[in-house]
Amino acid sequence: MSTIINGASPATTLGDSATRNAAALIGRVLLAWLFIPAGWGKIAGFAGVTGYIASKGVPLPELAAAIAIAAELGLGLLLLVGWQARWAALGLAIFVAVITPIFHGWWAYPEAQQMMQKQAFWKNYAVVGGLLVVHAFGPGAWSLDGRRLPR
Repeated sequence: MSTIINGASPATTLGDSATRNAAALIGRVLLAWLFIPAGWGKIAGFAGVTGYIASKGVPLPELAAAIAIAAELGLGLLLLVGWQARWAALGLAIFVAVITPIFHGWWAYPEAQQMMQKQAFWKNYAVVGGLLVVHAFGPGAWSLDGRRLPR
């Protein structure tokens, strides 16, 4: 007889482990895909990035751009391969939560741009939610972290 968890059996609550691990892998890849190309792009266009950051009133724009590259590229790669993935996801979640009101503060844009900026604002916070799920539940067994877990 199986144990009931919140009114559902473990099989229906947790699903097949291969399915869960595939979903975790796909989720990590899709989340990382947002950050890794953005980090590379910031390296290639460093002067333009620092100018844009400065235009938003962020102090020390060169340092801010370097932090953005480290977060997007470094933490994005860690998330992708699933090494220290919980911490990488938390770091990216904090990064996105902090920069979103600065770069997508829709309330400060002209009315014609507010809808697009509002959509970007809430999309970013949805990404924060996904990153917090990775932080809470881990990267799955199909990750470098998962390979180190006892079986």
